[in-house]
Order: sequence, then C-alpha cells, then structure tokens
Amino acid sequence: MSAGLSEEGLADMAAAMRGHVTRGAVAGIATLIARGDDVHVETFGLADLDSATPMRRDTIVRIASMTKPMLAVVALSLVEDGAIGLDDAVEPWLPELADRRVLRSIAGPLDDTVPAKRSITLRDLLTLRLGIGAIMAPPGRYPIQQAMADAGVAPGPMNPEMSPDAWMKQLGALPLIHQPGEVWMYHTGFDVLSVLLARVAGKPLDDLMQERLFRPLGMVDTGFSAPAGEVERLASAYHLDTESGRLVLFDRGAEGAFARAPAFPCELVSTADDVLRFGRMLLARGQHGGQHILSPGMVEQMTRDQITPEQKAVSPFFPGFWESTGWGFGLGIATQPDPISAVPGRYGWEGGFGTSLNIDPYRDLVTVFLSQRLMQSPEDAALSQEFQVLAYRAVAD
Repeated sequence: MSAGLSEEGLADMAAAMRGHVTRGAVAGIATLIARGDDVHVETFGLADLDSATPMRRDTIVRIASMTKPMLAVVALSLVEDGAIGLDDAVEPWLPELADRRVLRSIAGPLDDTVPAKRSITLRDLLTLRLGIGAIMAPPGRYPIQQAMADAGVAPGPMNPEMSPDAWMKQLGALPLIHQPGEVWMYHTGFDVLSVLLARVAGKPLDDLMQERLFRPLGMVDTGFSAPAGEVERLASAYHLDTESGRLVLFDRGAEGAFARAPAFPCELVSTADDVLRFGRMLLARGQHGGQHILSPGMVEQMTRDQITPEQKAVSPFFPGFWESTGWGFGLGIATQPDPISAVPGRYGWEGGFGTSLNIDPYRDLVTVFLSQRLMQSPEDAALSQEFQVLAYRAVAD
C-alpha cells in the first residue's frame, strides 16, 4: 500500500463502486488514482454483459468529451509553432464560416438575422464562444434547435455520420445563435476545432494527434477508433432504460461504431493508463520525460478560467455549474471549494459515456473514472463525482 493513499479510503471507494455494478446501475468501472509515482487501479464488473468479458485495466472505452482537452493541447501546440494564432480568424481555413449571420433572437425564425460583429477565432472555439452549440432546452423548442438536428450538426454522443467537409457545409448554412465571443455554448466549437486542426496541419486529424500527442506520451491505445487488432478490448456502451431500470445495449464494442475508422473523427477511445499519461503531462506543465508538448505558460492559459461573470450569467448549463466551475481551453476548472476538495484549482473534464479526468496541482494528483453508460441527464454524473469524492478521501495528506 502506498504511503500516499489510505487503505481504508481505498476500501470505501471500492465498496461503493462494486455496489453500483452489483445493483445494475452500470456494467463495468475502471478507477485510477495517481499521486506522484504511486498509481492505484481497480476494475469492477464487465466490459460486455452478453459475453461476460470482465472490465480490465487495459479495456478501451469511449471517452467522448474528455477528448476536448486533448484536442486543445494539439491546437495550442500549433499556436506555439506559429501555424495559427489564438486570436486569428478561422475563415482562411474554414471558409464555410465566413460572413456569419446571427439570429436576433434564439426563438426567432432562421432568416431574422443581423451581421456578425466580427469573425470567429481559434480562441472562440477553445472557449466555446463561437456563437453556436448545445441549447439547454427540450428538443425542438426553437427553430434553430430543430434546424441543427435536421442538418445533423446538433451535439450528440457519437461522431457525426458525414464527412468533416459535409458537416462544415451544413453548419455553415445555419445562422449563429449569438455573436462570436459573447456567450458560452457547449460542445460544437470542438467539432469545428476537429476540422480546423486537420486543415491547418494539412493532414488527417488522427495523424496529427498521433504525431503531436499520442506517440510522444506513449498513448498507444488512444485514437478515433480502437487500434488495429485490439477491437476485442473495446467495451460495449449501454444506456439505462428508465421504465425497466435495466441497462440496454447502445453501441457494441467489437462490432460497434468505434471498431472502425469514423467518417468524422472528433471523439476518442482510450484506456485508464493512456488518460493518466495525458493528465501527468499537464500536471508537469506540458512536459513528459525530456519531451516538450506545451510550454508552462500555455498550460497556465489553458487551465485558467476564460469565461467572465457576465458571460456565465447568460450561458445556461447544468444547474449550479457556474457557481463553482470555470472553463479554460477545453476543460473545466474548479473555481471554488466544493464537495470534492476544499482547495480550488483542480481541472479536467467528463465524457458523455460516464468518464472523468481530474488533475489537481495542489495535491499532485490525477484521478480517472471510466464507465460506459450513456449520460441522459445531469444526474448521471453523480457516479463519477462520487468516485472523485471518495478518491480524495483516500489521499493521505
């Protein structure tokens, strides 16, 4: 047992996670707690219910929106190389976003617009302030919301089924909901960023991510689909049927959407240890061994709250989100003490299939939670948040 982790605390965490699996709330869970050189990994339950394949340390899972900070790191590496500036307009690479029109009102018709006051920038994408994204309202309430769904560009749990060029054409045919830079709207900026990065680099996004992030960090199991020859390690994903209370298959592992290269690569699969490598790089302020991924100054910008109080006030998200959370470049930042830690400053993000990454510079701590149950409401984050609370209790001060 590590001197930095409490045996009693780890036992409490394990009992709680095992309980969720036993009662059928989730098929399988992998947890990782790393403090300094000490790493504690435990797995519970199954990666696939039909085959009874156990959840293992090297099980590959869909990390969904945990992809966002990884895309952000690659974007910022291009900034440091001078390929694009944070405040450069994206139009030279994304002409589909030139000459934007903006709705007068989110509830208005699609042709009731005004000109955009300025171009969309890379900073807007990274901070989700490009002017369009997830609308926190019941489906179909607003015309623009329905139009996004009809065009196939509404945020969802899976990669879009059209090519990046086709997706950009569809998005470019719609008006923005808000003026660029004024309102935070979740998700869509990172789909756009996925296209931008490939066009700036002049190569497929997967090649760029491998070159600038995955190979340098040794993230051998991370990509936009399971590595060749390793699809049997890919977990199946489930959703909870609200009527029966039972788990129902959402996407088969070895035969599902992430067993092959996607039409539009924008969300990743990974493993607990690969996510740890990424977290430790950020904890080391952009360094990995003797390799430079990002400068310390760029990591500091990435992990600093970029959203103003005025913008938070007009940017609805999960209830209570902005009370203790900010947003940097591709990740959330704890701005106030909360039930997880009395010391603010940790950062990370969650994924829509029940995953989370937490990085705490104050405690030299990385925690990773991986399950594969589709999040269907804000309450579905409770399981990973419970793990984070218990993980912190297991950390001996």
